[in-house]
Amino acid sequence: MTAAATIAAPDRADLRAALGGRAIVLVGMMGSGKSSVGRRLANRLGLPFVDADTEIETAAGMTIPEIFAQRGEAEFRDGERRVISRILTTRAPLVLATGGGAFMNAETRERIKQFGISVWLKA
Repeated sequence: MTAAATIAAPDRADLRAALGGRAIVLVGMMGSGKSSVGRRLANRLGLPFVDADTEIETAAGMTIPEIFAQRGEAEFRDGERRVISRILTTRAPLVLATGGGAFMNAETRERIKQFGISVWLKA
């Protein structure tokens, strides 16, 4: 039996209480599993799951590749920052999967620190 298997899993209610109104924010490089892990974690905790990339596409009315092609990376990153900030300040507690480059923005990192708990996924 591994050491991890011998540690009792905290009760869902205890985890939710410890989280309070904060979000669990998954960060990491593209392809590290933020969305798939986020869905499973949210389900396990009984919290909503939000994928920031999906929210950005909805807000812009176009796909992320279209945003990059038509508006450029700077405008995409600005929209990404605004969308993540809005999600964190109006919809927490939840599990949020961010885009691969979102955590590079200092303002986004500060918002995550203020309203959430970040978890870096490394593939």
